[in-house]
Amino acid sequence: MERVVDISVDGRHLRAHRGFLLVSEAGVEVGRVPLDDVAAVIVHAHGVTWTANLVSALAERGAPLVFCGSNHAPVAVCLPIDGHHGQNARMRAQWEAGRPLSKQLWREIVMAKIRWQGAALSARGQSGEAFELIARRVKSGDPENVEAQAARRYWPALMGPDFRRDRGADGVNALLNYGYTVLRALCARSLVAAGLHPSIGVHHANRGNAFALADDLIEPFRPLVDLVAAKLADRGAAEVNPEAKRAFAALIALDLPGEAGVTTVAMAAQRSAQSLARAFETGRVAELALPRAPSPLELAGLAAMDPLSPIVAAEAEAQR
Repeated sequence: MERVVDISVDGRHLRAHRGFLLVSEAGVEVGRVPLDDVAAVIVHAHGVTWTANLVSALAERGAPLVFCGSNHAPVAVCLPIDGHHGQNARMRAQWEAGRPLSKQLWREIVMAKIRWQGAALSARGQSGEAFELIARRVKSGDPENVEAQAARRYWPALMGPDFRRDRGADGVNALLNYGYTVLRALCARSLVAAGLHPSIGVHHANRGNAFALADDLIEPFRPLVDLVAAKLADRGAAEVNPEAKRAFAALIALDLPGEAGVTTVAMAAQRSAQSLARAFETGRVAELALPRAPSPLELAGLAAMDPLSPIVAAEAEAQR
């Protein structure tokens, strides 16, 4: 099973040894994970050191090494430079993609995200039917910023009328930052494996954003994080503690129902990245295959949506 390795204790040392990622403190081993099981390593502690051999071993397996700031949002990332046999051609196609194609791709991504938001609200017992109508209003490139209009209805309904999304805030906002970091790393890994460069986005284009394309691809998956954060908040969680980290880490192995049957979130991200690469190569937006929004009943029944579910408990046991 692919796992997210979180390093949140100051002074830890990371190295590769005989196929394992070893974590030690003051020369004493405190944990190990098979390198082949590592989906990403997330570091948000002080004084953490690592070896070049470990970085190389992670890169060989396509696993990103992500560094976070105090708000649990990523500030830097180490990614492999070689991830696919057709990488050169695909990156060239990605770079040369015209604005019409990029705008059409962004339309599909925004529509999928809004539909997922509606499903998330319905799974929480809120009315999400209007989000299908909102999604249908999105035009190429979303010039009317329907995405933001949906967000203004979504967040108060999901988190309460006083909630404001703020990347620099504590509490639920910090939980969301961490959850998005986990999925952003997963999307970045999937994009590299598909031969694409995660910093060249179809919509996000901040010059200093190494995750621009990952930030595009993550959009339909965000409501999964939102649901976990909402359930943690229901139980009084106000910080990114071990329980919260386990809940978000378990998302990558969550089974999602889809048109081609049940697949994990990790596999859904890989399929989305591969389909995006084909869309760049062919110039056809129809190639893009994003995860469909589950029905409210399907989404409400997903075990890993519950931070105290057996799936999360098993993941916690595996990390001890």
